[in-house]
Amino acid sequence: MSLEPIGLATIAIGLLCLWLGQRSASIVFVATAVFGSAAAVLIGGNNIQPAHLFLAFLAATVLLRRQEIAAAIATVRLPEPGFWFACLVVYGVIAAFVLPRLLAGSTLIVPLGISQYGEVRSMVPLGPVSSNVTQSIYMVADLICLMLVVGIASTRDGLRAVTYGLLAYAVANTLFALLDLATYAVGAQRWLDFMRNAKYTLHNEEEVSGLKRIVGSFTEASSFARSTLGVLGFTATMWLCGRHVRLTGSLALASIVLLVLSTSSTAIAGLPVLVVLLYLTAWHVAVVRRRLSSWAVVVLAPVLAGVVITGILLDNNASAVIGDYIDVTVLNKLSTSSGIERSLWNTAALQNFLDTWGVGVGLGTTRSSNFFLALLSNLGVLGLIFYGLFVYTAFLRPRGTPHTFPSDVRLAARNACFGLMIGDLLLSPVVDQGLFFYVLAGIAAAVPVRARNSEQTLSARWEAA
Repeated sequence: MSLEPIGLATIAIGLLCLWLGQRSASIVFVATAVFGSAAAVLIGGNNIQPAHLFLAFLAATVLLRRQEIAAAIATVRLPEPGFWFACLVVYGVIAAFVLPRLLAGSTLIVPLGISQYGEVRSMVPLGPVSSNVTQSIYMVADLICLMLVVGIASTRDGLRAVTYGLLAYAVANTLFALLDLATYAVGAQRWLDFMRNAKYTLHNEEEVSGLKRIVGSFTEASSFARSTLGVLGFTATMWLCGRHVRLTGSLALASIVLLVLSTSSTAIAGLPVLVVLLYLTAWHVAVVRRRLSSWAVVVLAPVLAGVVITGILLDNNASAVIGDYIDVTVLNKLSTSSGIERSLWNTAALQNFLDTWGVGVGLGTTRSSNFFLALLSNLGVLGLIFYGLFVYTAFLRPRGTPHTFPSDVRLAARNACFGLMIGDLLLSPVVDQGLFFYVLAGIAAAVPVRARNSEQTLSARWEAA
């Protein structure tokens, strides 16, 4: 085991936040989730990222606050979102240790971790793999994160702190992307080695058609694109709701530009879907809130899109450049070695689901390139049901008083989660969606303390009557 320099910095800042209090700890914790290619601690071939290490310091600050602890515990009660996610995690951990052994040899898998056949990406008979343990740990950390954020975001000051943390994440995501481009241009990539020390395969020096593939603080362009889709969903929604408009508007615009320039198929394919979601959000805000800026988006966005598309079609050079770019990044992706390999993963994952009669092969056992297939192949129908109930209760049920700052932040967090889910459906090899996702999910699922108390009072009066 080795403690890396970024790990020392994380511990030092964590100790400082214990003294400063929960507000500072919340902001720093959310911001540290941006270090997707960093390892604070190395344990053999396993990495503990800064955000996972800082989770312990955040928990320490919450444990000292009775109100937040009560809200955190309440979210794992039926029918709250945390209950269904806790069911998914408990089932996942049990399945990770039982199913690969119980169903050993019943199907061929592409192992996610190291199996008895070594570290391979070819198909081998089903059996336990090292990632059964690591993925179980990550999922438990996700559950703890969800509970803590729900507890923190149930108070006014806590919600603002987590919101500032998300804005800090968005700023850092943008700055690291610019640093990635700048250091590559001058041949100084080593300046970013402090956050590129994880034992992952890094793709930070690749180009497509002469363009640098933007990875920012992540391991590859697709991971950066996924993160930026989440940032765009959050910042654009906040801007539409009139919250911190200069900052959120600038970050949303920068995110769009970076997604287009990233050369990632995840960005090019996912951006139009997220833009449609944001346009529907603009309609909602414009009609309900009667905001002038939202009406401007509703009216002008289709006109602007039509003008840009027409201009591109009339300019042969522009059409050729953009057509070639889309061909390289999206349309021809499946014909590349990476695309062929990912297609084989997905085919194998679907076969794993069928061969196990819908039960799955266990959390962290097999690899895919699509979150839906990862969920089905690893945890089967039961895992899909638990996850579906979690998504419904966290994102689709109304919570709290509408048209207030908390409701606007929850709406932004929900759209950000949908942005991340779009990315996951295009690339994710695992069920674990990361701490950034569950920070956003925690905000979306949080109920203000006053609203929760009102619901409990009404329920008690109804029962008394």
